[in-house]
Amino acid sequence: MSNPSYLSICHQNKDGAVKNDMPSAPIPINAGGRKGNGKKKTRRAMPWMRFSRNGNTEVIECDKSTIMKRVSIPARDLRILLRIYTENIFIRGPLFSSSSNILGREKSIIVNLENIKAIVTANEVLLLDPLRPQVLSLIDQLKKQFPQRNVPEGIQSSQEAEEGFQSELPFEFQVLESAFEVVCSFFDTRVTSLETEALSVLAELIEKVTTENLSIVRSLKSNFTCLIASVQKVKDEIEHLLDDDKDMAEFYLTRKVIQSQQEDVEDLEMLLEAYLIQVEGTRNKLHTMRKYIDDTEDYVKIKQKDKRNRLLVFKLMINRASFAISAGTLVVSLFGMNIPIPLYSTNGVFGYLVLDVFVMCIVLFVVTFGKAGWKKLL
Repeated sequence: MSNPSYLSICHQNKDGAVKNDMPSAPIPINAGGRKGNGKKKTRRAMPWMRFSRNGNTEVIECDKSTIMKRVSIPARDLRILLRIYTENIFIRGPLFSSSSNILGREKSIIVNLENIKAIVTANEVLLLDPLRPQVLSLIDQLKKQFPQRNVPEGIQSSQEAEEGFQSELPFEFQVLESAFEVVCSFFDTRVTSLETEALSVLAELIEKVTTENLSIVRSLKSNFTCLIASVQKVKDEIEHLLDDDKDMAEFYLTRKVIQSQQEDVEDLEMLLEAYLIQVEGTRNKLHTMRKYIDDTEDYVKIKQKDKRNRLLVFKLMINRASFAISAGTLVVSLFGMNIPIPLYSTNGVFGYLVLDVFVMCIVLFVVTFGKAGWKKLL
C-alpha cells in the first residue's frame, strides 16, 4: 500500500499523458502565481485520496482538467463537488447545509453526501478533501472491505471485473454502501449528541427560565433545523433515484465494463431502500425531538403567562388596598382641619374614631375585591 503521507502531484503533458512527480516537499494546495515566463497561470490543484479496488491508496493533487479526463465526466459534474468543497471551507454556521447529489454517468458515479465528495469508477474511487473525519471513516471501512492485493496498478482484466460483478455487490455499489453507512452513522451520532444535550438543557429551562438557558435552546433549535435539512436532502435524493430505473441502471459501472446486457436494478434498489428506511428513522427522531423542544417552549410560555397573571392579581390587590387606605386618609384629613367640632371636646372619642376608620377601610377593601371576583375580573 502506498504511503499516504506524501502528496503525488499529477501533471498533464502536451500529448495528454499523465505522469506522477514526487517532490521532496509537498507543493501547497493553494499555490498560485505565474509559471515559467509569467505568461501562464498555474492551475489550482485539489487534494484527492485515490482508493483502488485492489486496496491500494495514495494521496494526490490534481487540477480539474486532469480529473475530468481521468474519470470521463463533464465540467458541470465536477463543479458540483468543487462548489460544495469551497463553500465548506469558507462558510461556517449552524444553519449551513450542503446539498446531496448522487449522479450516474457513463463511466463514473458522482457522490456528494454531507462531507463525502467522491467520484467512483469500476476500478477506483477518488475522494476529495481526504482529511475530513467522515472521509477518513470511509477510507477505513473501504480498507476492511478491500484488503490490499499485489496486483499491478492499471491492470484490470475483464475476468477480474466479471468476478466482481458475480460477487454479492460490485465494487461501485460497495463503495456507495460504505458512503451511506458512514453518513447514516454520522447522523445517528449527531442525533444522539443533540438529544442528550437537549434533554439536559430543557430540564434546566423548565426549572428556571434564564437568558442563558433560552440562548442555548435557540442554538439547539438551529442545530436541529440544520440536521433535519441535511437528512431530508439525503432522503429526497434516494427517493429520486428509486423513482427512475434508468437512473439506477447508470450506476452499474462493472456491468458496463463486461458489456453485460442485464437490465434489472434489483440490487441497487434493495440497497437504496434499506438506507431510505434508516434515513427516515433518523428524520423521525429529529422531528420528535424538535416537537419536544416546541412543547417545552409552549409549557414555559404558559408558566410565564401564569406568573404574569399572578403579578396582575397582586397588583390589583395593592390597588384595592391603596383605595381603601385613601378613603380612611380622607376621613382623617377632614378631622385634621382647623374647624371647631363638638366631638373635639368629647373624652375618649379618638379611639373609637380610629377604630371606625380602620373597619371602614377593611370593609371597603373586601367589598371592592368581592365585586371584582363576582364580575369574574380575577
